[in-house]
Amino acid sequence: MRAIKVRAMEDGDRPWLDALLREHWGGEPTIVRGVEHRLLELPTLIAGDREGVAVYEPGAEYRVPELLLLHALRHGGGIGSALIDGLVDILRGAGHDRLLVTTTNDNLAALGFYQRRGFRLHAVRCGAVDEARLRKPTIPRVGFNGIELHDEIDLLLQF
Repeated sequence: MRAIKVRAMEDGDRPWLDALLREHWGGEPTIVRGVEHRLLELPTLIAGDREGVAVYEPGAEYRVPELLLLHALRHGGGIGSALIDGLVDILRGAGHDRLLVTTTNDNLAALGFYQRRGFRLHAVRCGAVDEARLRKPTIPRVGFNGIELHDEIDLLLQF
């Protein structure tokens, strides 16, 4: 498997990220745990030649850093893993020892992906997606695998 270079997003990447968010994620904002996030304004890592992206909230002294978006344009090629490894290196260098990520009840692939990389189930918020949909109507009612989309699931990685 080839090594995938991970770098910080540059200004020239913003139109690409904006288009990706619109096409795959219903555009801005992203709502996680009831909080609206403007992903285009947050620290972002890019894998390879725009093969994937990780957007994160770096955390503060008493807050756990949070991975808000992980998107690989090609699955199974190590892009997501490279982005997580790059993010963990950055966070570890900043003195953090944990990373939080939230997915939805329909995203079975993400649940497996994160757990295979050491993330552990941390919390479930029943109905959180239903509440977010009231504020962001572009969130679909049915998600991956034909599963109704209702709940948020937090996973935590300790490193």
